[in-house]
Amino acid sequence: MKRIVLSLLALTLCVSGIFAVQYIPASFKELAEKVRPSVVNISTVSVIHRSMDPYSDPFGMNDDMYERFFGIPKGTMKKQSLGSGFIVSSDGYILTNNHVVDKADEITVKFYNQKELKAKLIGIDKDTDLAVIKVEAKNLTPIKLGDSDKIDVGDWVVAVGSPFGLEQTVTQGIISAKGRIIGAGPYDDFLQTDAAINPGNSGGPLINLDGEVIGINTAISSMSGGYEGVGFAMPINMAKKTYSDIVSSGHAVRGWLGVVIQEMTPELMKHFKVSSGVLVSQVYPGSPAAAGGMKRGDVVVSIDGKNVAKYRELQAIIASEPVGREIEVGVVRDGNEKTLKIKVEERTDENISPKKNNQGNAEKSLGLIAGDITEEAVQQYGLNSNSGAVIFDVIEGSAADTAGVMKGDVIHELNGAQIKNKEDFDAAAGKVKEGSQAVMLIERGNTMVYLAFINN
Repeated sequence: MKRIVLSLLALTLCVSGIFAVQYIPASFKELAEKVRPSVVNISTVSVIHRSMDPYSDPFGMNDDMYERFFGIPKGTMKKQSLGSGFIVSSDGYILTNNHVVDKADEITVKFYNQKELKAKLIGIDKDTDLAVIKVEAKNLTPIKLGDSDKIDVGDWVVAVGSPFGLEQTVTQGIISAKGRIIGAGPYDDFLQTDAAINPGNSGGPLINLDGEVIGINTAISSMSGGYEGVGFAMPINMAKKTYSDIVSSGHAVRGWLGVVIQEMTPELMKHFKVSSGVLVSQVYPGSPAAAGGMKRGDVVVSIDGKNVAKYRELQAIIASEPVGREIEVGVVRDGNEKTLKIKVEERTDENISPKKNNQGNAEKSLGLIAGDITEEAVQQYGLNSNSGAVIFDVIEGSAADTAGVMKGDVIHELNGAQIKNKEDFDAAAGKVKEGSQAVMLIERGNTMVYLAFINN
């Protein structure tokens, strides 16, 4: 009798609008069956070139033997990895994470009926860790994409994928939080869930109770490397535009204003006479922002009438704006409100690279691009230093890349020379002749490490 009374009370409260009760199924069986044909297992093979070091083969397994018995060409080895994905079109387009297929020489997709097909990479977006692959097939069952903005903390969700290679694994949980920033990239805005996610789940769908994808399972926070109740999924609304861009143009298309921005502190708010907003600390010459009259020290408070309060919020809004569209940017300058009209341009490697800031060929000769530490670099890479030269890019396949140099590393020494800024780095790099050794002391996170490689 108590159970009936409580149920009627809950129903009465729900109907009266005091609170809403989300329907919780007695079983997730029907949901699992509904999405099963759309979720795939992804396996990849990457060919890695091995060092020809004779001392690395203590058991006499020389290259001829590797090639004869294992089919591995001389000087190479094969690396395999597993992940998940889901079908988004009947003609074979599949969404997954970039790190699932990164540098893969061969991609194989296995469907729920155990059928396997080779896939080709259509395009990637490293900034959001998204990849689009395609198999040659027809009449596949695409999964329905939902609206991640409508999912709320506490809502039930289901994760489907191949943890540890165990295909079609279904787990359930709730949305634990929204808007999480985990340092994965410049557009972090993750959904947090306690649905069990493990290695191999990457790229698989996070689904609401209507069977719609509201997120792409991407990362976990774990001391053990396995499930500990904290997983992260990219919101599907972020992935939709990127997917469309990749299919139509081969790459993600993002808006760009040409400014360096930073979060406001209480002290800065008092100084600039605002209660919220995002501070502009630099305006690039010749940029859309410069053409529209924006100045350093402006505080952006709105875009097209919509209030803006956070760095990430402004960054996401501008990135999603159509290229060529004129937007109205509300700013506070010297305590007065102004509205600027700025035409959005496409964000490219060329217009955001420090190469535009009088960067010479010295950096390129070392297989990397470095520059001064800016507020934007601090925000993007989570830097702890304000002294040194930050690495903005590493040329793929270069000696620096092979040695393990990464974007976001901060160079403090080069061949014994102290590096405090880009100018110091330019001078030191210019002295490293072709064929000679470069030894760098770099800062990565909270760790200092030396890396050495031959300049070629």
